Amino acid sequence: MKPRIGIIPGDPGGIGPELIAKLLAEDGVLDQADILLIGDRHLFEMGQAQAGLEITMTDCDALTGDWSAGDWTDIDGLALHDRETIAPEEVRLAEVTLANGRSALGNLNCALEMARDGIIDAITFGPFNKAALIEAGLGHEDELHYMAEFLGIENYISELNTLNGIWTSRVSSHIPLKDVPEYISGHRITEAVHLIDRTLKRSGLARPRLSVAALNPHAGDNGNFGMEEIEVITPTVETLRQQQLNIDGPWPSDTVFLKAKAGEVDGIITMYHDQGQIALKLMGFDRGVTVQGGIPFPVTTPAHGTAFDIAGTGTADVGATRAAFDIACDMVSHWDSAA
Repeated sequence: MKPRIGIIPGDPGGIGPELIAKLLAEDGVLDQADILLIGDRHLFEMGQAQAGLEITMTDCDALTGDWSAGDWTDIDGLALHDRETIAPEEVRLAEVTLANGRSALGNLNCALEMARDGIIDAITFGPFNKAALIEAGLGHEDELHYMAEFLGIENYISELNTLNGIWTSRVSSHIPLKDVPEYISGHRITEAVHLIDRTLKRSGLARPRLSVAALNPHAGDNGNFGMEEIEVITPTVETLRQQQLNIDGPWPSDTVFLKAKAGEVDGIITMYHDQGQIALKLMGFDRGVTVQGGIPFPVTTPAHGTAFDIAGTGTADVGATRAAFDIACDMVSHWDSAA
């Protein structure tokens, strides 16, 4: 069976609706998965107008069972679970507004409910604007932590990023840089390693090759520039190696990505947000993908933001959105390969 992918438009004021329209027009996408659009019809129509496309969408109520896996092929065009999260006249392009944030959050909630209940297998979403989400009541540092609370998840979670087969996970994420050292513990490093190892297996790699980045310059230079490598990171890596994980490090963060770029490693465990993000975005900003790690089903999105500077112009690059969709499909097919 093809994977069942739920797609939501993201922030109405950004490039998400346009990107979704362009994704649906990509070669092979409609053959790759059974797609359920979740959100306001007028938002998807707006995106199609921005992209200069017209796609047939047929209304169905997926929540009440009017639409099921067996009915996919009977639907004319794409299945649409139409919602009313924002009035057309409330949509403000390139602006942070309460209405835009409520719409994005409302459509996310609906998609999460559908994935939790087995109606869809995975979610791909257009970019969110965190300021708008916070104004709408996000109540967390990012959408991942919101999803975890919504779903009642208490295990370790972290955003994972990927580009051209290179993956990263983080020991700390959306926190002030001054607080990062407090997060560098054997427990958090272990959880970050197991999360990326499990995710890579769910993406089709039987034995992922992992490297751990150091925290300090030159990996601490034998303690001259910090003791975290000697006291915490190296002992944790050794313990993980004894547990038969394919892992090495810590490597200086200014060289570890050269190993990945050379094809010598599949995943890198970074100590803080920008340590991995800068490297991946320099290698391909238009193709990077964020995977919400620790959620019990695949959730993917392009790693770039809402791009208010080009919203509504029809010039958004669909590359990262296509990659996010492809990864969601791959993860569904390999989901049971990792516990």
